[in-house]
Amino acid sequence: MSRELPKERKLDVFPAFHKVAGRRVVIVGGGEEALAKLRLLLQSSARIEVVSAEIVASLRELVEAAPGAIWRREQFRPGLLSGAALVFAASGEPETDAAVVAAARELGRPVNAVDRPDLCDFYVGALVNRAPVAVAISSTGSGPVLARHIRARIEAMLPRETGDLARLAESFRGSVSRVIAGAAERRRFWARFFSGAVAANLFAGRTDAARAEAQRLLNGEQEAAGFVWLVGAGPGAEDLLTLRAQRLLQEADVIVHDALVPEAVVAMGRRDALRHPVGKRKGAHSAAQEEINALLVREARAGKRVVRLKAGDPLVFGRAGEELAALRAAGIGCDIVPGVTAALAAAASAQIPLTLRGVASQLVFATGHDKDGETLPAWAELALRGATVAVYMGRSVAARVAARLTEAGLADATPVAVIENAARDNEVFYSGTLADLALVESRKEIDGPVLIVIGDVVAEADLARARPLRASLTERVTAAA
Repeated sequence: MSRELPKERKLDVFPAFHKVAGRRVVIVGGGEEALAKLRLLLQSSARIEVVSAEIVASLRELVEAAPGAIWRREQFRPGLLSGAALVFAASGEPETDAAVVAAARELGRPVNAVDRPDLCDFYVGALVNRAPVAVAISSTGSGPVLARHIRARIEAMLPRETGDLARLAESFRGSVSRVIAGAAERRRFWARFFSGAVAANLFAGRTDAARAEAQRLLNGEQEAAGFVWLVGAGPGAEDLLTLRAQRLLQEADVIVHDALVPEAVVAMGRRDALRHPVGKRKGAHSAAQEEINALLVREARAGKRVVRLKAGDPLVFGRAGEELAALRAAGIGCDIVPGVTAALAAAASAQIPLTLRGVASQLVFATGHDKDGETLPAWAELALRGATVAVYMGRSVAARVAARLTEAGLADATPVAVIENAARDNEVFYSGTLADLALVESRKEIDGPVLIVIGDVVAEADLARARPLRASLTERVTAAA
């Protein structure tokens, strides 16, 4: 016997969706309240009528631009509500809205009075539109801002292509009913359809591949290949992770992550997801690139949804090219989710305009060394021409970079910024000149990932919280003495 819910847990409204396709929906009002309701209703295929003797210019423009919407330029009268699927009292005038509500109820038409929950027959929830899928959230008028916050979270969870997935499923529904006997077997089919390679390919924009995977499932080929996403984790702050990255972490069966990705970001994945740390720090690689490639292919071939979580952006010094090549060679579907790369995060933290009219119109992302460990001089000429240079992984080669640039002719007084642990709680910002850059390597306390920015734009940074490179070194020497 089921237990009855306590009164405070019972709903005062029952959620339902009205059929409005091709039917009249009447909005009575000509101001901002009516405009807000029209914007919402234009997400439907209803025939919308705005009733008011006068309307504001923005409302008129929207009505004229929207197919299926008309303006009845007349005073409200009860007969205008006859046959309406829904009625909205949105005049902003209490007496008029009350009259609209009374007339609608007399005619048996459901009515909503804007900002008057006591007069409403139904509430309009915060809407997430993924047509034909729709999600509506209502606080029954007690907390509309809370409803909007919840909507934002659901928006992040549901890809824009969710409706496309629903339509693809509808196109297979008849075949599934004919081919697969038994409700339990059909449920298992749809579970794989909506959470496996079909959905992954569709969300990645590969409609033909998604349809092929669906046909494979229907033919009884249960071991369909998985899918791999190369996901940028950003600089480390959880709130700089993209919405798509958050969603994929929640859906992944396997998370393959680098050492520079904080545990707090990895923990945003499903609790039951298998995690493979393949930490890659300079001089302390725990897995060779070939091993990582093989791991991604192996897990995907086992039908798993794999997130390859990389610090920053996968395409900026993230060796994504090698992993993409391995996945393509193995015939594994893959996609890339960009992240906030370290140069952008560091510049944002230090308020450095990486490009600035009249100062720097070129931006160079560079590493301090090549694959053989040699310091790269190729971008020195660009620095001489005024480009801003952002040097990744530059702590151990700072002195050599400074020497190469000085040899090339860049002035010793060129401003330099050094940002350690960009956008994290333990971020430290140092400033100085090219002549000071060699000091970075001798700073034992700098042991996190370092981003170096070189160029005149550094002079525009917020230097109030920066630690001077040379002054702080002097303080250390004095303290040691």
